[in-house]
Amino acid sequence: MLNRLRDSLAPTMAKLGSGFAATGLSANFFTAVGLAISIAAAVAYGSTYFGFGWYFAAVVGGILLLVSGFFDMVDGAVARVTKQASKKGAFLDSSFDKIAEVAIFVGIAAGGLANPVWTMIALGMSLLVSYTRARAESLQVELKGVGIGERAERLLIIAIIGMIPIAEAMNWAMIIVSIVAGITLIQRIYATAKKL
Repeated sequence: MLNRLRDSLAPTMAKLGSGFAATGLSANFFTAVGLAISIAAAVAYGSTYFGFGWYFAAVVGGILLLVSGFFDMVDGAVARVTKQASKKGAFLDSSFDKIAEVAIFVGIAAGGLANPVWTMIALGMSLLVSYTRARAESLQVELKGVGIGERAERLLIIAIIGMIPIAEAMNWAMIIVSIVAGITLIQRIYATAKKL
C-alpha cells in the first residue's frame, strides 16, 4: 500500500535523493545507516531489560524505527538519482531489511513490551511475507505492491501503535502485525498461484 504512495511521491523522492546524493555518499552507505538506526531502535525497545521504563523504551524505539524507515526511502532515491541502482545494492537492501526486522522483534521480546508468543507469530508471518515475494520473483512473478501489509506498513504499525501510552499497546501492535501479515501472505500466495 505504501509503495503506491511512494510512487505518487516520485518527484519529491527525486529531490530528496538529489539532496542526499550531493553529499557524495553512496546509496549503500544510506542502506547501512538505516540498518544501524534499526539496530539502535531494537536496543531501545530492549532497554527495559536494563531498567528503563517501558514507555521510554517504546517511544525512543518508535522514533528510531521511523527514522530508519526514512533512510530506507533515501537509499533507493539516491540509487535512482545517481543511476547506481544495481543487483548488489538491491541484495544488500533486502538483506539488511530482514536483519533489521528480526532485530526489532528481538528487541521488543527482550524488553518484555509484548507477549513473546505474539511477537514470534508476528516475526514469523513477516518473514513469510518476504519469503513469498522472494520466491515468486525467482519464478519471474512480480509481487511489489501486492498485499495490505508490506514491510513499511508493518513497521509503521509497530512504531506508531507502540508509542500509545498504554501498557498493552505493543502487544496489540504484534497482534495487528500478525493479522495484517497473515492476510498479505494469503494475498501473495493467491496472486502468485494465479499468475503461474
